[in-house]
Amino acid sequence: MPGLRRDRLLTLLLLGALLAADLYFHLGPRVRRRLQPRERPLGCPCARRAASPAPAPAPSAPRRVEPGGGGDPGSKLQALFAHPLYNQPEEPPLLGPEDSLLAGPEALRYYRRKVARWNRRRRMYKEQLNLTSPEPPVQLRQEASWVQFHLGINRHGLYPRSSPVVSKLLQDMRDFPTISADYSQDEKALLGACDCSQIVKPSGVHLKLVLRFSDFGKAMFKPMRQQRDEETPEDFFYFIDFQRHNAEIAAFHLDRILDFRRVPPTVGRLVNITKEILEVTRNEILQSVFFVSPASNVCFFAKCPYMCKTEYAVCGNPHLLEGSLSAFLPSLNLAPRLSVPSPWIRSYSLAGREEWEVNPLYCATVKQLYPHGSSDRLLNIIDMAIFDFLTGNMDRHHYEMFTRFGDDGFLIHLDNARGFGRHSHDEVSILAPLFQCCRIKRKTLLHLQLLAQAEYRLSDVMRESLLEDQLSPVLTEPHLLALDRRLQTVLRTVQDCIEAHGEQSVVADGPVGQWAPDSSRANATS
Repeated sequence: MPGLRRDRLLTLLLLGALLAADLYFHLGPRVRRRLQPRERPLGCPCARRAASPAPAPAPSAPRRVEPGGGGDPGSKLQALFAHPLYNQPEEPPLLGPEDSLLAGPEALRYYRRKVARWNRRRRMYKEQLNLTSPEPPVQLRQEASWVQFHLGINRHGLYPRSSPVVSKLLQDMRDFPTISADYSQDEKALLGACDCSQIVKPSGVHLKLVLRFSDFGKAMFKPMRQQRDEETPEDFFYFIDFQRHNAEIAAFHLDRILDFRRVPPTVGRLVNITKEILEVTRNEILQSVFFVSPASNVCFFAKCPYMCKTEYAVCGNPHLLEGSLSAFLPSLNLAPRLSVPSPWIRSYSLAGREEWEVNPLYCATVKQLYPHGSSDRLLNIIDMAIFDFLTGNMDRHHYEMFTRFGDDGFLIHLDNARGFGRHSHDEVSILAPLFQCCRIKRKTLLHLQLLAQAEYRLSDVMRESLLEDQLSPVLTEPHLLALDRRLQTVLRTVQDCIEAHGEQSVVADGPVGQWAPDSSRANATS
């Protein structure tokens, strides 16, 4: 008996030692990491700009966007938005309801019906599972930021320059709890249409989800797939590149700085994928792709015949995962959109080449195609090409536009996640619409020239703008400096066109073109 008790004592001591070791070496460091506040990397040149290690709060955005508002007197971003070029009245002026995308009463009736249908379905779902949670029904608030964002879209852009709604929308997408998660419509279509014989897979290795928030707003969630300091391998084709969440965030800020306002508001968020995706989704397929990795991290992956592999999964740490959230545009039932193949679409095969890649006179052919020869469509495509060149995005195979605004409507710059992949390489072929057509809007040119000046340097204002995001730093310093280098390439391309064809043939005049007080200095800078 004494020997037996001694064995039990030794067993208890051994188990206690193993438990203590596990607590010290495994659980202890994980708890310390979770409790440790997020800090900026020591080498980040932006660290001295911030008042504290925490990222700047989103509500500061309205003060920066509104011209002439308060803020840091040394802020280059504030000075940029206070510049006369950003305070010109929009042309042509908005004349009435026909210049707005949505009719307010009709849109509100539509959203009320959507909310009522959502509440009915959720109640039926709970009854089927015998759930008795005391959650109140979702209410539609007309003052909700996503509703006001939809009602504010007009023929000039997705939002007015000084609108405080965008900053409120970014804050709400970052802070509001999620009430549902699901695949996007195109991801759902791919579940039964994945063709493993294709060279180019229709969904690649990316994964995106639709998240709905407690105010009934929706956003497209793209999780982190690549570290910020990783460059796309030079042997990768553009159509197999990762989709980067930080590229979506940076594209929105760049689009706002260029005064295009054609990228939906996008913000970074640290998402608890267990509580905010797995536990709120009713999609059984989505539920089935979650698992716990050997490192005890929660992961999920795309559900497609060629993608059902855990090596393609995205994983939290253990539950938290970075991602971008892009605000949804109004429903196609309210605001129909056209999806148009780009005239400068690339070949999505391993060896193919398109006509524009071999024919330097290709633009003459495009001008003969309706509506490129008789509307602003071609100029809008050139704007989009400049934007894509600055971000390094080669994957612009289609563009979308609202049918309500006709042929002259602005192009919506969607799906920017394949930008900012290689800071060490400038893909000049993206600029083909510009150097083949040799046309550019004067408004666009003036903004580019302004951002080439030292007091409004593009990399500086982008760096400052991105500090507002929760996931700052969004871009590494080499990517920010690449923006300045690429901007000079755009300005040199325009100058070459002017020398070859004359300014009147190259620069498309508009009402904003009457302002050019610093144009000579800007040209000298470029």
